[in-house]
Amino acid sequence: MKTHDKKPLPDDVESLKKMVLKLQSENQGLQQKLRHMMEQWQLSLQKRFAASTEGLPGQGSLFNELEALLEPEVDEIAADATITYTRKKTRRPSIDASLPREDVLHDIPDEDKVCDCCGHDLHRMGEETSEELEFIPATIKVLRHVRPKYSCRLCEKHGTETTIKIAPVPLSILPKSIASPSLLAQIISAKFQFGLPLYRQEALFKQFGIELNRQTMSRWLLKVSDKLRPVHQRMHDILLEQPMLWADDKTVGTVLDSSAGPVRGESHGCDSQTTVNVLDVDKSKCYMWVYGCGTDKPKPDGSPNIVLYDYQDGRGSSHPVHFLQGYQGPLQVDGYQGYEKTDAQLAGCWAHARRKFIEAKAVQGKNKTGKADQALSFIQKLYGIEQRIRDYTIEAKHATRQELSLPIMNKLKDWLDKSALSVNNQSLLGKAIHYTLGQWSKLQIYLANGAVAIDNNRAERAIKPFVIGRKAWLFSKSRGGAQASAILYSVVETAKANGLMPVDYLMALFKQLPLISHGDDLDHLLPWNISLSMNMAATE
Repeated sequence: MKTHDKKPLPDDVESLKKMVLKLQSENQGLQQKLRHMMEQWQLSLQKRFAASTEGLPGQGSLFNELEALLEPEVDEIAADATITYTRKKTRRPSIDASLPREDVLHDIPDEDKVCDCCGHDLHRMGEETSEELEFIPATIKVLRHVRPKYSCRLCEKHGTETTIKIAPVPLSILPKSIASPSLLAQIISAKFQFGLPLYRQEALFKQFGIELNRQTMSRWLLKVSDKLRPVHQRMHDILLEQPMLWADDKTVGTVLDSSAGPVRGESHGCDSQTTVNVLDVDKSKCYMWVYGCGTDKPKPDGSPNIVLYDYQDGRGSSHPVHFLQGYQGPLQVDGYQGYEKTDAQLAGCWAHARRKFIEAKAVQGKNKTGKADQALSFIQKLYGIEQRIRDYTIEAKHATRQELSLPIMNKLKDWLDKSALSVNNQSLLGKAIHYTLGQWSKLQIYLANGAVAIDNNRAERAIKPFVIGRKAWLFSKSRGGAQASAILYSVVETAKANGLMPVDYLMALFKQLPLISHGDDLDHLLPWNISLSMNMAATE
């Protein structure tokens, strides 16, 4: 066994001091590296096995102080306690009152409608009712478009050239195709709203006795997306006119699955920069960007909620610069540097900052408190104020934030400045502090503008459909398919954001769009303007 001889220690004191200082420095570096590795290990365990929610206990309880003070003391509760037992009732699902009802009468035989005591006829004193939901599977029928042809018998009798008249061919979104507006709407909704790939839809149609292969459906969707380009472009133009936008590039998704189904044996993790894989692009990563305005629900004033997707082969700053060309208002984004070159006023996202402190808290140890908890306490108060003013007007939000949120922000800034001097920059807590300080000017934008939200969660919610889709298919076959996917996702998600069922909106759109000539106004077909009454009447 090979052994190493120990080096003799130096004789002079100065050399010994230098050696001790060197060893202390090396030890400190190793300790920091060990703490960093332990943090990463604990964080990986937290992400893999712990609950993923970022909420904090008591979130939004900033204004419940009076109720908390009125709670009785423990001794008072014990003095007044009585032993009681309440049977726990099973929660019954509610049934929408607007659904059509059909009465099914369960009556006793006529011979039993007499009194067992005296034989006198019984009268109906009331009734008992109960309800159950009945599901009627989808029905499919063939629409035969019959166009009678007319000619002149007199001309035919004399052998002269006769006039033949026939009604024009009905306008269709896909001429000479068997696809009706309702069928196209169903296929698009199933795929882009509920994440059902075409190969699974092919199997479902087969159960109804319909041979509709995925290649045919894929061709239909490619053609339909091309027809929807003017609508998508008009929504893009209106988007750039809005007072406030949000954007994100952390997208997940794929496109028209004309291939033979999902790729087996491949797994993509939910990292912070999830990509779209396109087979005909010689790059390892492609991205689907999302831009939008508004909220998840229709606005009382009728202004639009817009969600637009933009496929690109990369993540360079040129993509948001091109998409947002001409826009100079607030743009709420994460910390990605690619947005810096746009003309927009960048607003930061407190959810991203909070997430980093939550990660730092996760590695503190169970039931332990530290600096991360102090930062989260400040952020929790900011979110509590936002919960209170959620339904306020833009002007009222601005006034309340200046009165209540600004002092909290100032205290948080002082705390961050002091903590940055005493925390290891390489630790999770140090990274959280320096990230927040680096984004500070952007994180304050929402205080000065009531139209800006505290975080960019609306954009993150907009990418969830891609998360659903990624679990079912992983690859796009072509760049054209990815761009078509962006258009169809945009139409579906914008319809949802404006309170419409995508299948209803698509049916109305596909019936009315063929009536539009090139250059005609399209505003009446946009989700926040369209009338679905024509579509409903035609369906009935």
